[in-house]
Amino acid sequence: MPYLVRDGLFISNIGGAAEILQSGSTEITHILSLLSSASISFFTEWRSSLSIPAKEIRKVYVGGSGSAPGSHDDVGDSSKKALAPDKLLYSLEYAGKDLKMVRMAVPLRDMESENLLDYLDVCLDFIDESRKEGSVLVHCFAGVSRSAAIITAYLMKTERLSQEDALESLRQSCEFVCPNDGFLEQLKMFEEMGFKVDLASPIYKRFRLNILGDLYNRGEKIDNSKFGADPGVPSEMVSSEASEPLNGEVKSTPAYRCKKCRRVVALEDNVISHTPGEGETSFEWKKRKSGNPFNKFDEHECSSIFIEPLRWMTTVEEGGMEGKLSCIHCEARLGYFNWSGIQCSCGSWITPAFQLHKSRVDISTV
Repeated sequence: MPYLVRDGLFISNIGGAAEILQSGSTEITHILSLLSSASISFFTEWRSSLSIPAKEIRKVYVGGSGSAPGSHDDVGDSSKKALAPDKLLYSLEYAGKDLKMVRMAVPLRDMESENLLDYLDVCLDFIDESRKEGSVLVHCFAGVSRSAAIITAYLMKTERLSQEDALESLRQSCEFVCPNDGFLEQLKMFEEMGFKVDLASPIYKRFRLNILGDLYNRGEKIDNSKFGADPGVPSEMVSSEASEPLNGEVKSTPAYRCKKCRRVVALEDNVISHTPGEGETSFEWKKRKSGNPFNKFDEHECSSIFIEPLRWMTTVEEGGMEGKLSCIHCEARLGYFNWSGIQCSCGSWITPAFQLHKSRVDISTV
């Protein structure tokens, strides 16, 4: 049975959703399904006696065309999203008795390693628009983790609640909800980014890099479609607010250039920031440490910068665990990469690591 969370917003498990889709509802007009499969046939596989009609409206893939109701037509730049560009973002259909309900289906697994952040925008937009047009039921299989995580994010965004307060508020309506730990960590990131998925945020960049690291560790091929755009190719340079005209003036963007041939190899937007470590003491035997912002070594500048993987890094795409990073234009050595991590001169351990030595690059503007 669905539980009322807010006016026009309900939560349930797959059984509650199936009953409404099969029998109809005078209250609920929209359904958001968060299941391992976006297909309506998942309901039949779960319970063979179910027969739910559906008429597809459209499917949207990361970087593809189409949009959720109320969202922008561009659902995301595949070069910036942690999801692969051929990944199904959602399917939209008319479903249920008399095909009167609008159903959005998002393929999401209840796993701590699952990427929740990249689905938030379309899900929250759908909930918002559905409530304007009628009411929406958000469900997953058990009604405990995935649906709870999405509704928690919605309450966080619309009511400006912390992750903890939003989840506690949801539990007042449905006491047994419990998003998995991975989802809770991502909801905390969502809060720290200002209740939005900010692709330019260092928080999101680190999250995206960790996902690539997980893919590599699982033995999946990391092709350059998952890498950031090559800033040395004008047609691929990523536009950002920093480069947009402001009061008639164009604000310059800091760039890192190969010291030998002057080719742009990274922008400030590509840099992955890190908390300084504990200096030389971090290099003592069995003393690897990082993440202490209150120590006397913070005044020492790091000798390297760490960036996201970019499309000019052909040695990374070739699949090695580690190797040199050389300028694609003049082949000058710029740094090193290692999927298992590299320790910065400040002592902080970066994993995975794509390192440029400051002595091999110059800083200018573009």
